Amino acid sequence: MTSPLVRFLLNLILALLVAAAATWGLAAVWRAIGGGDLNVHGWIAMSLGVLGTVGLAWVLMALAFKSHREGWDDRVDNTFDPGRDPGDDS
Repeated sequence: MTSPLVRFLLNLILALLVAAAATWGLAAVWRAIGGGDLNVHGWIAMSLGVLGTVGLAWVLMALAFKSHREGWDDRVDNTFDPGRDPGDDS
């Protein structure tokens, strides 16, 4: 088993590689459809957009897993659940 730090760093490197590949792919498609060349500011903006999207997805999935692991999903009171017994107050 690897330590959590090593797993985190491997996942971070993988995410950065995916972001770099997505950025390169978007730039290639942009050139293929006849778009103008990207200057430095375009590359920075596109990289930040891709990294921000990946980061947001990562954080939201981490929150979903944390919520499930700590049982927050089990404690929700849904009185409108059609399968709920009306006499059950637990």
